[in-house]
Amino acid sequence: MKDRLRRTRLYIPGNNPSIMHNIAIFEADTVILDLEDAVAPPDKDAARILVKYALKNVDFGKTEKGVRINPLNTPYGKDDLEMAIENECEIIFLPKVENASDITNIEGYLGKREVWLAPIIESARGILNAPEIATASERVALLCFGAEDFTKDIGAERTREGKELFLARQMIVLAAKSAGIQASDTVFSDINDLDGLINETKLAKSLGFDGKGVIHPSQIKPIHEVFAPTEEEIDYAKKVLDAFKEAEEKGSGVVALGRKMIDKPVVERAKRIIKLAETMGLLKKEN
Repeated sequence: MKDRLRRTRLYIPGNNPSIMHNIAIFEADTVILDLEDAVAPPDKDAARILVKYALKNVDFGKTEKGVRINPLNTPYGKDDLEMAIENECEIIFLPKVENASDITNIEGYLGKREVWLAPIIESARGILNAPEIATASERVALLCFGAEDFTKDIGAERTREGKELFLARQMIVLAAKSAGIQASDTVFSDINDLDGLINETKLAKSLGFDGKGVIHPSQIKPIHEVFAPTEEEIDYAKKVLDAFKEAEEKGSGVVALGRKMIDKPVVERAKRIIKLAETMGLLKKEN
């Protein structure tokens, strides 16, 4: 589904078959078999063959099958794209997207195939054009942030506090939410800093992101735990949906919880929280 759970997107180098065979064990929401930055140019053709094999033969379990292709303006991009769409890839990650045309150019190759697109925003121009990128196609399901290349592009120092990323993060979230799609934060590169990972994930959640990039399987569980709804959030969501149901049964267009009016965005957020709680086993799914 377009709005399926995507708390984590795990990058796996396309030239590392030993890791690929363990994909289902990691339990990431989405796996990205990476043909771009993780693979040196001399190895890209061989990596594409390995990724093709993985898409067709490896057990992904409940994990979404993703591939990060090389840009179409490189010698490898078109071959990557054709391989991905012909071998059951479910979502294609597009690096260094800066304009809506980067999406429409890709879409022309897809035909009627059922595959989602996830643009990765990694430059100042991409940030400024994020609203157009998010709405360039109905296939765009996820807007991702790539902080490492972004800070290089604007000439900023990448810091632990992330002050240099605040505006960019907010613009990506706003662009995604206004388009009705998900937003995914950048990766946290220090795999030995658990506290740093948790703090940055909490920040991402507070800003409105739906998930975060992952470079090591050990980061998956902590991120999932941060994105889990709290008991207070679940209880309030239940009350909102009960009030909404009562209003529907009465034929009323006005939803109220106590003395407070509840508008549509609050109801939709409550639905997402309950769905997430059910998916994570925090709440029994009702028939």
